[in-house]
Amino acid sequence: MHSTVACAILSAFALSSTVAAAAPQSADVLIYGCTPGAVTAAVQTRKMGKSVVMVCPEKHLGGLTAGGLGFTDTGNKAVIGGLSREFYHRVWQHYEKPEAWRWQKREEYGNKGQGTEAIDKGARTMWIFEPHVAEQIFEGWVKEHNIPVVRDAWLDREKGVVQKGGRIVSIRTLDGKTYTAKVFIDATYEGDLMAAARVDYHVGRESMAAYGEKWNGVQTGVLHHRHHFGVLKVPISPYAVPGDPKSGVLPRISTEHPGKYGEGDRKVQAYCYRMCLTQVPENRAPFPKPPKYDPKEYELLLRIFAAGWRETFHKFDAIPNAKTDTNNHGPFSTDNIGRNWDYPEASYARRREIIEEHINYQQGWLYFIANDPRVPEDVRSKFAKWGLAKDEFTDNGNWPHQLYVREARRMIGRYVMTENELLKRRPTPEPVGMGSYGIDSHNIQRYITPEGYVQNEGDIGVSTNGPYQISYGSLVPKKGQAANLLVPVCVSSSHIAYGSIRMEPVFMILGQSAATAASMAIDAGVAVQDVPYEKLRARLLADGQVLEYTQ
Repeated sequence: MHSTVACAILSAFALSSTVAAAAPQSADVLIYGCTPGAVTAAVQTRKMGKSVVMVCPEKHLGGLTAGGLGFTDTGNKAVIGGLSREFYHRVWQHYEKPEAWRWQKREEYGNKGQGTEAIDKGARTMWIFEPHVAEQIFEGWVKEHNIPVVRDAWLDREKGVVQKGGRIVSIRTLDGKTYTAKVFIDATYEGDLMAAARVDYHVGRESMAAYGEKWNGVQTGVLHHRHHFGVLKVPISPYAVPGDPKSGVLPRISTEHPGKYGEGDRKVQAYCYRMCLTQVPENRAPFPKPPKYDPKEYELLLRIFAAGWRETFHKFDAIPNAKTDTNNHGPFSTDNIGRNWDYPEASYARRREIIEEHINYQQGWLYFIANDPRVPEDVRSKFAKWGLAKDEFTDNGNWPHQLYVREARRMIGRYVMTENELLKRRPTPEPVGMGSYGIDSHNIQRYITPEGYVQNEGDIGVSTNGPYQISYGSLVPKKGQAANLLVPVCVSSSHIAYGSIRMEPVFMILGQSAATAASMAIDAGVAVQDVPYEKLRARLLADGQVLEYTQ
């Protein structure tokens, strides 16, 4: 597997060199990143008649949408408009072709996802898809609009952002290339350009008191969803010898105090890979045994199985061609809890270490369940029939190329979105898009309770009771900070509000809105903070964005 990955990296470097040579060193708008929000920002910039260049640390377009998250977290689809909806229309167009159904007959795919049919014939959209299909659509979109993409180009985070008079003048990548633009858009999951431009941001959870929120801060004792140990019939001891603290603690359980309820911290919700699995023999690759596999890392899972837990397959969500988008589910699953807290601000080298640890953990989790004789036979035999889809992520050993960075830095911008806006306790000024998915934070830590048992903390699921608006002020820095920077992914929001905003369709919506504002700022010769809202609103509506919702 690793030789395959090495070859892929070499070919990506060759592609990067070729594209970079042809890419302009200057453009009206520079977009840093290749997430879905980056792609829609680039497409919209071209539609606005402006030149654009995408400078990407990634090798692949599409972030998580093309990286395994094919079972789209949509919420209310009625508020997904503009280029975001066009993407899902293009997915529908792809699956209308008979040749798209290689491993499964189209009529066999009757899966219902997120509350409605995955294939919405009336609206000519499709919300659930294979990873490679999403990537093809993004690549086709970029080619269609003749958008130059510089891949594998990493921002020099220490000295690579040049500013003058409160504006970004240029950025330099680690390969020594310099790019200038009139307006910059940071559309990465990490917010590296934003941070390098010295824009205010936050990492971790704010306290409840910071923004007057109920669901922020440490949430000990709050058990939502089914990703905690409270779902088991018996409590689980965290100790090597059950009940004996002197025997030591099992792996992947923190011995630190979780913090006081409602207090803030610097911890972020768990990351994982959204895996594409299949049982089709001709398309199935057995789960690889990772290089640093250690069965001791999964001892806690054996105790969970022994307690009678049998929900292993509950998030094997069906996508076309007899594949899955497999996500975290249960007390000990694909989420690598507590091993990512330093990722948001970590160096590139440290991030690579974290990524490798996540791969080793998750591949080990798969291999353990499918092969370890101590795993209950009814689970192990069924699990062993699954494997990685051979026709996905073909340059990466069939493993997703994008870690699910659910949350990293979040800008503290001109306006901060909080649960109060999402829950409609107060109105949202200057809306430029809408969200609707429930407030959703994954677990943040696994700790030992005062009673001496293991428990997870941080998983929150709260309904927004319908769609909510997202403010333009959450896309721009405070006045006086970076007058030509927009941030449609690491948006200005509290931790708990970001739990809903962070959905991929919303990033595409906000990418389009950010690009529209960028073009207007150029035309008017003003800071992005001073773009006339009514004019921006009119153009967004004309381009199909949804800014209000009434039932």
